[in-house]
This record gives sequence, C-alpha cells and structure tokens, in this order.
Amino acid sequence: MKDRFIIWLVPRLIKIIILFLEHSIRWQTIGAAYSPDDAQRNIYAFWHARMLQIPYFSRGGRWHGYMLISSHRDGGFIADSMHLLGIETVRGSSTRGGARAMLKMLRAVKTENRHLGITPDGPKGPREVVQKGTVQLAMKAGLPIVPVCYATKGHWRINSWDRFYIPKPFSRGVFVIGDAVHIPADEPVDAAVARVQQAMDAAQLKADSFFD
Repeated sequence: MKDRFIIWLVPRLIKIIILFLEHSIRWQTIGAAYSPDDAQRNIYAFWHARMLQIPYFSRGGRWHGYMLISSHRDGGFIADSMHLLGIETVRGSSTRGGARAMLKMLRAVKTENRHLGITPDGPKGPREVVQKGTVQLAMKAGLPIVPVCYATKGHWRINSWDRFYIPKPFSRGVFVIGDAVHIPADEPVDAAVARVQQAMDAAQLKADSFFD
C-alpha cells in the first residue's frame, strides 16, 4: 500500500514543481521555437540533466510526439509525470528494452507523423556525451536532430551522475534551440555522432553563457 501511494504521489509532486518553475521564471527563446503548425518533424535532443523544463515545449497541449524515458523505476516516475502534463512516452534505454523502444518510435514517425524527444546521454551517461543510439534512430527515422538546452540565471545542481539541473524560481531563463543536424543514411555513425555532439555542446554553451 505504501509503495502504491508513493507511485501515485511522486509524479504529481514532480508535475507541480515543473509547472511552478515554468510559470515563475521569465523565459525567452533563442532559435526556431517548436511550432505545432510546422510540418517538419524532428528529434529534439536535450541532456538528461536538463529534462525538468522540457515540457515547456508542450504548453497548451501542442506537443505532438513521444519522449523516450528509461525503463528503470525512476524513469517510471518521470514517465507518469509527463503523462500528467499531456506528453506521451516510450519506455526503453540502451540497457533495457532499447530495441523495442526504437521500433515503437519508428512506427510513431512513419504512421503517426510524430516528433520525438530523447536524452542522447541517458539513462546513465556518460554525462553530456552523445550515444550512438540517438544517431542510429535519426538515420532510420529520416529525421533531423535539433539540440535543445535551457539555462537560468540561478540554479541548483544535484549530486547525481548527471549533476541534475534545477532552475531557481523567480529568475530569468532562456531556451536555446540549435540548428537542425541532418544525418544522411549513408554517413558513418561516428562522424554523425561527432557532429551531433558539437551541436549539443554549442547549444549548451550558448545557454550557459547567456546570463554572464
């Protein structure tokens, strides 16, 4: 009974935190912000440490896509929180259910015309290092990867493997949307990974230096 209550409670607390931060921070966007009217579908990539405010994209229920979330228990809390915010998820990772998750995401692209959201360094890192699975998904789906990173004038860091980033409320924030990285199906995977890594690093640097 206690475990069931925790499973019910935690996602609702996370939802409250996400919405509180979203509405108490003065956000601005640099780059081509997501638009529900844009016919181009993308894979939006963001570091695991900075997933807390990614639902900002879906305000008003405009997000038409799936977010890949780890199959581990902590991922369950995150997935349930996303569902409460109107964001559908696919469960899987490089260590558990990865092939099944990739197939479901590919079907979502081909039959449902969905966007995809992914943490290219998740679920366990190395921190802020793009893994090959993200690039392989982009190649199979035929979608460009769009790097996304946010930063706020004040924040906290948790002592976790990813140094999870928590914005301070009542501060200023910025979302940086980088240029789309188009990956030809015949490009060597390592070369594509290097290009995506460069784009992710550039978006993070631009976000983190914005308030300097």
